[in-house]
Amino acid sequence: MENSAGGLAPPPVIVLVRPQLGENIGKAARAMLNFGLVEMRLVAPRDGWPNPQAGPAASGADIVLERAQVYDSVADAIADCTHVYATTVRKRGVTKPVVTPEEAARAIHATAGRTAILFGPERSGLETDDVAIARAILTVPINPEFGSLNLAQAVILVAYEWSKGVALASPPTTEIDPPAPQEELDGMIAQLDRMLVDSNYFFPPHRAAVTRRTLRTLLTKPGWNALEVRTLRGVLSNLDRPRPPRA
Repeated sequence: MENSAGGLAPPPVIVLVRPQLGENIGKAARAMLNFGLVEMRLVAPRDGWPNPQAGPAASGADIVLERAQVYDSVADAIADCTHVYATTVRKRGVTKPVVTPEEAARAIHATAGRTAILFGPERSGLETDDVAIARAILTVPINPEFGSLNLAQAVILVAYEWSKGVALASPPTTEIDPPAPQEELDGMIAQLDRMLVDSNYFFPPHRAAVTRRTLRTLLTKPGWNALEVRTLRGVLSNLDRPRPPRA
């Protein structure tokens, strides 16, 4: 199904994670609307929402602010998305595919399902756990002597690259099932985590957080579709079933 701009997939959702200043939210909204993006999601904005400073900074991009939705966590904000990109200037110790805005834009247009693009707070960017949730890292080739972009600049770079391909995207050469929504993937990971806790896999305890992050990275790489997630969860449920003692 085509979107209103003629593309194959829905426009990406812009997710601002723990944004600090209302002015920056407004400027990000302005950057979005310049290139046809209207869906903004806010995760735990520092000064609450709505923010009176956002409107003037948006310079008329009121539709973006009016539709903005607020979530308590990144997981909640991206639960309905099948593709998640984390914007960061460095990998931050997480092994993920790394793409440029241009490469990400081509992928968004060429594949089915909703896409979320995460942007971190102004001072520190995304935390490692935020990046771990994503399936790929989106980064901009930038001057190594001065790698500093403000929030609106980062949004506009991504939005611009997406807008260039709106009328040019071609359908995938092979029809495949879209990746499962994030909430289904999270359910599978939570099921496996519970089984590993029950089997005392996370030892020593002080390494548990790192091990969980590694497992999440591993399980978010393949781009499981919904059928594959259900199949694997069926395998896990079978393995978790009590077995009668052998004769």
